Amino acid sequence: MGGTTRTASEKADFKQELTDVVPHLRAFARGLCGRADMADDLVQETLLKAWAAQERFQPGTSMRAWTFVILRNAYLTDMRRNRFRGDYDETVAERILTAPAGQEEPIHLSDMHRALLTLPPERREALLLVGAGGFSYEEAANICGCAVGTIKSRVGRARAALNAMLTDGSIPQRSTDDAAAHRAILEELDDVAAGNGSVSR
Repeated sequence: MGGTTRTASEKADFKQELTDVVPHLRAFARGLCGRADMADDLVQETLLKAWAAQERFQPGTSMRAWTFVILRNAYLTDMRRNRFRGDYDETVAERILTAPAGQEEPIHLSDMHRALLTLPPERREALLLVGAGGFSYEEAANICGCAVGTIKSRVGRARAALNAMLTDGSIPQRSTDDAAAHRAILEELDDVAAGNGSVSR
């Protein structure tokens, strides 16, 4: 905490940058935990922690990458406390993946998102960062605290799993209780994707 106190103008700049990344944080959080209410709590927690730690933010560096690290750490802490346990466990995902395909329908983004939620968390996270988040492999590796090769491997496996689901028609069925959460996630991901045209890949 021993940094210099920020001027009013620096605080205003920080607040503006923080405000600008909120849609990205919400999309990442909703993609990670699949529940709109929990995701919004995570984003709230992230914003509070970021504001409290603003002296540690280096102006000119990526606010998005910095806040994603804070959000990811908060998510992992919550997972360790079992807050998210049971929402998408592996046995349920296994059953969903092996269930027979329903009626023939065009593939919608909602299908893609339901498929995404069946991936192991670390692969889903890597794909969200590089895909919807628009981060480079190097940035994603920094956020996750692992090697670039690990991120590439996770993204590759995640994409392969999604492609397999799309190809053989084993898209997970929509769950009855959180259609609204899925809709909200998709809107967030759409917004992020639309706003990411200028992000270098």
